[in-house]
Order: sequence, then structure tokens, then C-alpha cells
Amino acid sequence: MLARLGRLLAGTTAAFSLLAAGHANVHKAAAHGEAFVCEHPPYDVHLVSSSPLVVYLAGFLTAAEREHLQAATKDSFAHSAVAERGTADGRTIHNVRTSQSTNVPRDAVVRCIEERALRFQGLLVSSSDDDAAATAVAAEDDSRARLEPLQLVNFFAYVRVSQATNATDGEAGPAGPAGPGPLRGGGTNFPVLDMPAGAGADDERWCAYIDCDEPWEHGVTFRPVEGNAVYWDNLLPPAARGTGDPRTLHAGLPVVRGEKIGMNIWTRQAKLPAEVRGPDV
Repeated sequence: MLARLGRLLAGTTAAFSLLAAGHANVHKAAAHGEAFVCEHPPYDVHLVSSSPLVVYLAGFLTAAEREHLQAATKDSFAHSAVAERGTADGRTIHNVRTSQSTNVPRDAVVRCIEERALRFQGLLVSSSDDDAAATAVAAEDDSRARLEPLQLVNFFAYVRVSQATNATDGEAGPAGPAGPGPLRGGGTNFPVLDMPAGAGADDERWCAYIDCDEPWEHGVTFRPVEGNAVYWDNLLPPAARGTGDPRTLHAGLPVVRGEKIGMNIWTRQAKLPAEVRGPDV
């Protein structure tokens, strides 16, 4: 399953819900050596569109996780690159992107978030059968190998962001939010996506997550809400396997005031090489 998971690290919240059950595992916290309990919050699930598949996840990241991600990546941000064929690593710096980004070390907290993302996509299944434990571990390792390293992206006031499809090499992935002080602007716009049925005057609950003041001909603009996520399928269905879906064209809108930190998780069709995934820490 090709997916694009978009996550907001800061902003505001509320909404209509389908509640997902929590799940807990115990990992070793690499940073401090104490036992870290991986607890998945009971986030709310809202279907925005069935074709293309776009799902809004309210409360996908906890406050503690957001704080940890920002602390773990302090002073590590660099100018965001763009994909370009013919370069040594397939990337280049271009003034079309003025944000800063960084990969997050894959510690126990990050592995917990990865597990949550995989479970949402149906790539991990819980089992109470002890005999299936070894098989389950192998399947989990295989699924994790399809995830690119978690990436944080920092947007500042008056940063201009251009539209992109982010469908290179059959990738899939979140979009995200904010630092201290009141944030203005910084939404994530899908210009060719239709508003959810009934959104706006008929059902103002969507307005907590979607900018209902934007003209509908501008598509859908998700507000930068702290801890919330946008998930979408980035590619067309299997009949057109590997082809990017133009309906998921999206853009991070300019931050007018404040700072926005977004998090991306990309799921690939095939496993990534170990040198790309990097080690656990």
C-alpha cells in the first residue's frame, strides 16, 4: 500500500471521530537507558476523501513525542533539498525550497511512531499466538524497512513554498506545524481536492481542521493543528502502479507569523537499503 502520511507538530484541535484502540509495547529508551513504554494514543480518524484516499488523524502524536522530536533534532536542520536526476545522491539545493529539514535519529520514541504509522496502514498486525512471535517480528522488520527515515521540516515566516507532487520513485508520506507564539498561515493546501461532504455551513466541526474561510475553488487547506496528521495515498491504484496521483498535488502555504515544524513519514513499495534507513540508536 502506497501512502503519504502528513503530520502536524504544532497549532490547535477538535472534531467528529472514529476512535482507534490503543496498543502498548515496551522498548529500551536509548537516550537515557530507562524502560520506555510505547503507548499509542486513541487518535480520532476522519475520512476526508475516498478517491483519492485522504484521511485526517486527530491526536496522532502526543505532546511528549512532539517535545522529544524537537529536542532530538535541535541544531541539526539544514536547507531542504529537492530531487534531481543526474546528481550523485539524486538531490540538489534550489531556491524553490526555502525551508530547513533534518532526519530524526531512530531511537525508541521514533520506532514507536513508526509502529503506529505501519499499524494504521495495515502493515503490522497484532497476534496473541506465542508460536507466531518469530514470524511477527520478521514481518515487522520487513515492514519497517519500507519506511524512509522520519523527517522534520521547519518553516519560518515569509517563506515561499511551491507546489509539488512528492511522488518520486513510488514514495508515500505527513504534512506539519509550529513553534512558540501564535502561528498564522502555514496550512497545507490540496488545490484539486474536494471539500468533505457537508463541510462548512452544514457541518462546522470540519472547520477545526480545514480552513472553511478559503474559497472552495481553492481546494482543501488543512490547518496546522498541533499533534494532528493528514494521511493520503500518493500513487494511483494498482492498475497504474507506480504512477503519481495528480489529485494529491499539495503545497505548504506561507507562514505569515511564527514558526511551523512539520513531520514527514514516507512509505515505499519496496524495502529501503540499510544504508538509507540508517541504524537504530
